[in-house]
Amino acid sequence: MSQQQHQAPYYYVPAPSTSMIWGSGALLCLAMGTIFWINGRGAGPWLVLAGFGLLLVMLRRWFGQVIGESESGVYSKRVDVSFRWSMSWFIFSEVMFFAAFFGALFYARVLSVPDLATLENQSLLWPGSTTAWPNAGPGFKEFFSPMHAMGIPAINTLLLLTSGVTLTWAHWGLLENNRGQLKMGLFATIALGALFLCLQAYEYIEAYHQLNLKLTTGIYGSTFFMLTGFHGFHVTLGAIMLTVIFVRVLKGHFRADHHFGFEGVAWYWHFVDVVWLLLFIFVYWL
Repeated sequence: MSQQQHQAPYYYVPAPSTSMIWGSGALLCLAMGTIFWINGRGAGPWLVLAGFGLLLVMLRRWFGQVIGESESGVYSKRVDVSFRWSMSWFIFSEVMFFAAFFGALFYARVLSVPDLATLENQSLLWPGSTTAWPNAGPGFKEFFSPMHAMGIPAINTLLLLTSGVTLTWAHWGLLENNRGQLKMGLFATIALGALFLCLQAYEYIEAYHQLNLKLTTGIYGSTFFMLTGFHGFHVTLGAIMLTVIFVRVLKGHFRADHHFGFEGVAWYWHFVDVVWLLLFIFVYWL
């Protein structure tokens, strides 16, 4: 692609696409399949499977089209700016998503549980209550062991912090046209993310079978698994996106002056790192 192409003054508008129809069909199958599955209908699992299949087809077609457009040189600086704003607003929506769950944790720890433990509420609502955290809340008599910061959570913190460093190192390699450094940094980041997910899965198994800590263990179990579970889901998405970027790098995509596809995924991964630091502090440590 020539420099003149890259600096084109126009704003590229793609042709009408059928990808949204595929996506709508996938979401319809997923929703109906989930409803049927919950209600014990035999077609439920097959509809869910079909929905995931349609979704993968849609993503392959849609992302493949965007990658082809990017590599063909039809995206101007204006398109690049719009991509950056779009990714910024998407990450902001993710910030607000996690803010809601952190807000629920704050409300339970600082307001709800202490209020239920007051003398006037103990006899009616929560006999034998305590303001100590972690706490399952009223109505939960089963014993459980809370999660601690040392051990797997501390190791996972080190892994994610290191992955942020390796991703930044890969970005430096891209800016300096050092493709070897770019590939090694990306591979290391993906490997660290995969190791993080394996350790989190082991932590969940230990929580369920040894600590008796479950999603249904009152407010503590609910907030713990919702926050860490959704974060793990975001790490999974980030690892998948990094893998796609890695495959594109192997094919020779991205240049030092034109690589927002790489930058957008890097922004997302650094956001996931910051969320984990907050989780480690407010969920595991304090």
